[in-house]
Amino acid sequence: MRLSTGFVRAAGYANKVRRVLFALTRGKVPPEEVVRAAGELNQLLFDKLQELGVRKEDVVRITVEFSIQEGRINWDYESISIEVYRKEEAGTLARAMEEVEERERSLEAHIKELEELIISLEELSEKIVEKLEEIKQEYTSLRLRTEK
Repeated sequence: MRLSTGFVRAAGYANKVRRVLFALTRGKVPPEEVVRAAGELNQLLFDKLQELGVRKEDVVRITVEFSIQEGRINWDYESISIEVYRKEEAGTLARAMEEVEERERSLEAHIKELEELIISLEELSEKIVEKLEEIKQEYTSLRLRTEK
């Protein structure tokens, strides 16, 4: 499998790695394994970004291959690719990143709104089931009274 962060500010690469890894491995490995593996990769990436002189406002795109064996994520460190776009060299990309970040914030707000709606629907569904059970009990007791 391949993890790719897409374009992301260097300051946010670790969160992006973790989020993408969670998405790629959902249902395949336990969440604590995702956290462990993301932490392991992020430590290595931090050192590599330091070596490359990457600053937090620069934009990076990171890709790395991995496999899952016996419920464990194994990184192919030889496949790591880090593309760096320096802020001063890529003003257009930096502006595009600002737009991407704004869209991500908007998407997160929409997701939160949908999660709240799901909770409301679940609560409403429970009330409907309770009301249905209440009606069934009334109907059953009514039938029993008429049979007597």
